[in-house]
Amino acid sequence: MKHLIAPSILAADFGNLQRDIEMLNCSQADWIHVDVMDGVFVPNISFGFPVLEVVRKYATKPLDVHLMITDPDRYLKAFQTAGATLITVHLEACTHLHRTIQAIKELGCQAGVALNPHTPVSLLEDIITDLDLVLIMSVNPGFGGQRFIDNSYKKIKQVKALSDQYNPNLYIEIDGGVNQHNANSLVAAGANVLVAGNAVFAASNPSQTIIDLKVASDLKFV
Repeated sequence: MKHLIAPSILAADFGNLQRDIEMLNCSQADWIHVDVMDGVFVPNISFGFPVLEVVRKYATKPLDVHLMITDPDRYLKAFQTAGATLITVHLEACTHLHRTIQAIKELGCQAGVALNPHTPVSLLEDIITDLDLVLIMSVNPGFGGQRFIDNSYKKIKQVKALSDQYNPNLYIEIDGGVNQHNANSLVAAGANVLVAGNAVFAASNPSQTIIDLKVASDLKFV
């Protein structure tokens, strides 16, 4: 599976959101990553349904919605209605994770589970066959622009091993501190979806940055 690029609009210019979405439409980005934060599960608040509906209005690419919120089950239908193609919930936020994953799929969305940096990959073993995506957080969730946590490489390789054994079509997504300098190593470790926020939107040429991330090689792990 050739890896995908999912720019995070958390780093976009919200005064020019239509412009930035249309730039992504014309770029080589594959998905548009939408980080939803509630100020409870993570120490920050981002945006909710009104912004997502605006993104859906202009976007021509799938919306990859990452819910960093408590009790996500209450809002799954609303996010599907607002335009989500993929919905990812945090393992740490779900008491009945299997039920949540099945509810996402019943809505017609692809279902993902995210792991915080401290959460072991082994907790996915009993749910891995039901997932479309696993998201490894390579920073502590809540804020953009943080430094990449190096232990994330090990976790990506652990998820890749589970994928090879049980779910070969799994998307392995990495989010936090992704840029042109570590993209090759992330893909080589097993990631096949790269989320990038500041690396794209703070660049002088965001479209070229997306191309640079897109051509990352999986030939070897550094």
